[in-house]
Amino acid sequence: MNEQLQTTAPEPLFNPLSPDFIRDPYPHYERLRTTDPMHLTAYGAYVASRHAEVSLVMRDKRFGKDFVERTKRRYGPDIMKEPVFRSMSHWMLQQDPPDHTRLRGLVVKAFTARRVEDMRPRIQEIVDQTLDRIGPQGHMDLIEDFAFRLPVTIICDMLGIPEEHREVFYASSRDGGRLLDPVPLSKAEIEQANAGNLMAQMYFQQLFELRRKDPGDDLTTQLVQAEEDGSKLSNEELTANIILLFGAGHETTVNLIGNGLLALHRNPDQLALLKANPQLISNAIEEFLRYDSSVQLTGRVALEDIEELGGRKIPKGESVLCLLGSANRDPAVYPDRPDRLDITRPKIRPQSFGGGIHLCLGAQLARIEAEVAISTLLRRLPGLRLDNAENPEWRPTFVLRGLKNLPASW
Repeated sequence: MNEQLQTTAPEPLFNPLSPDFIRDPYPHYERLRTTDPMHLTAYGAYVASRHAEVSLVMRDKRFGKDFVERTKRRYGPDIMKEPVFRSMSHWMLQQDPPDHTRLRGLVVKAFTARRVEDMRPRIQEIVDQTLDRIGPQGHMDLIEDFAFRLPVTIICDMLGIPEEHREVFYASSRDGGRLLDPVPLSKAEIEQANAGNLMAQMYFQQLFELRRKDPGDDLTTQLVQAEEDGSKLSNEELTANIILLFGAGHETTVNLIGNGLLALHRNPDQLALLKANPQLISNAIEEFLRYDSSVQLTGRVALEDIEELGGRKIPKGESVLCLLGSANRDPAVYPDRPDRLDITRPKIRPQSFGGGIHLCLGAQLARIEAEVAISTLLRRLPGLRLDNAENPEWRPTFVLRGLKNLPASW
């Protein structure tokens, strides 16, 4: 029998949902930065992998979100009939001015530095209660039992979600991250996302009714009152942005805590250094953000023809995907071994919270939650060790980078 020689197609430079990429994207980023720093992907978006271009695109007014048109180009003209995409089109994260300015203005007061710092005792209380409950067991899943409960409780507090409703949120699955990935969703994935979106809408509509009858000192009450004011917020915007705040309020923080703990335990010298010098925790959090960002990508659309960006011409309407995780390890900015974890590294300015007008509202809250969670865990369970630090199971999403589980014993 004649056997034909099989020629295998080369692995694409950017294949973010491949198991190898999800396990460790950083060697792939290095290849992109050095061989094709403004790479045109197979599905027609440009990928910026160097710090200079990533930073510029996030802050340059020639780039915006243009969510509806961008999504139609990707999926076809009828995509906005799908409830989940219609809902996302109202997220402030996907809006351009003036709508972005109006929506962000309604929630920004809840995230001021003073208000967030005032939450520190409550954050400490939640972490201590969690460890009081779990400590005697001698083992736990650091993601589900520890990292997940803290930010979910805090965002429930902020949104005024009643105590008796919260168990559903603690038990809910974390499968929404796929929505943000640059690889288009299949029909089945869209249907699943629609179902999840419908459940969330049904719950939050009930919460709005509760807060109209019984206002509280919380973000939901504040937004319901803005909706009643009419000109500030439509009901659809209200629902979509509460869903956004709930998701953004915990997903990334869970991953920051999990990725940070994994990085520490894979680098025992840094773990020992932090245990010996607890005052290094704030700088350590910045280094965790830089070293293994819980958000790996943010996207923008060229609002006009861009004559030159990283050696490419970017036509109006084209998407540019900014690889935050790659920018964070660019040797042009971090010349001293960027692939090494160093909690004493000076001048860390991670791109992990995005930039420009879309800089993450909850950045400081996430930092404080991670700071309190990790420092308390190391202090109270000094003998804690990871059961599988070498080959942990990552969630099968790319933009939101986090672990499925992280079993630990002490």
